[in-house]
Amino acid sequence: MRVDIWSDVVCPFCYIGKKRLEKAAQQAGIELEIHWHSYELDPDAPEKHAISNTERLAEKYGRSLSDMQEMQQRIAEMAAEEGIEFNWQQANSGNTFNAHRIIHLAQSKGLGHQAQEAFFYSYMTQGLPIGERETVEDVAARIGLDAAEVEYVLDTDLFADFVRHDEQIAKEQLKVNGVPFFVFDQRVALSGAQPLEVFTEVLSKVQHDLEHAAVSTEGAAQCETDNCELPEI
Repeated sequence: MRVDIWSDVVCPFCYIGKKRLEKAAQQAGIELEIHWHSYELDPDAPEKHAISNTERLAEKYGRSLSDMQEMQQRIAEMAAEEGIEFNWQQANSGNTFNAHRIIHLAQSKGLGHQAQEAFFYSYMTQGLPIGERETVEDVAARIGLDAAEVEYVLDTDLFADFVRHDEQIAKEQLKVNGVPFFVFDQRVALSGAQPLEVFTEVLSKVQHDLEHAAVSTEGAAQCETDNCELPEI
């Protein structure tokens, strides 16, 4: 089954949603053909921020440092339930444009899924500075991409139009305002890191070729701009 996913590598809910989708597909015995699409939460971000993510987000959204720490800890606990070690205290956010370009390079060689997983892991678990070229090159090498080809991509504008096209489709056609955003079989859309049972329901409906699959997405956890927050309960 084809699944198109719009995400950013610094979005914890995108990683959580990925794991839940994979679990649902495994339990249902459905093989997924995943196509990754770019969505920069903060396209104007510098290569590396001078202060921690917690401090930066607290300043940007007028929240207290303790409020942001509590929020990020709750997200880390949610991630842990999916087998993700989210070390938010060490997370080093930055511009993700080059990461997205390398994911497109990897996808052209059948390694898009491996690239996406490796970037998620590098940022959220290892705490590597995701916007720095050294990190991008490290991830590319880890999944087996040719070093010379990666260097050429990073030295040029190659795959930049792929990133921009993905973002244009998301904003103008799909009206995406947060990620993760999933499209199943090019006809059923789902927004946010939905619970496992929701992914299971959608996969079942699409698999059985239902004409319509109306699933509520209200209140799902997702990232908007460069902020990731849990929905109010």
